[in-house]
Amino acid sequence: MSLTSAATLATLDRTGPRRITDLAAVEGVTQPAMTALVRVMEESGLVERWGDASDKRVTLVCLTEAGASYVRKRRQAGVHAFERLIGELTGDEVEALVAALPALKHLAELESQDREGPKQ
Repeated sequence: MSLTSAATLATLDRTGPRRITDLAAVEGVTQPAMTALVRVMEESGLVERWGDASDKRVTLVCLTEAGASYVRKRRQAGVHAFERLIGELTGDEVEALVAALPALKHLAELESQDREGPKQ
């Protein structure tokens, strides 16, 4: 799976259903590229399209259970990889990581805000 596909699934998991144009902007790709990507993920059973109840002209892209499961498994694999690597650090290095956690959390929040775009 491409990084853009994985990132798009993670965005849908984090933010809920989105328009293709919104996903394209968040992921930094063109709308035609996102449309093609969504089509492939839809054929793979990872996402589905729903009509927007508030605007019948709009289609929303939503995670399926298979898509949500993929995101969970990928995140868990990342957690296990970090656990293994952190286990190889010295005590001083672990303490340095713990001291850096507030700054890392803030960076993650800033990145999330950038990826989600302006609040509506």
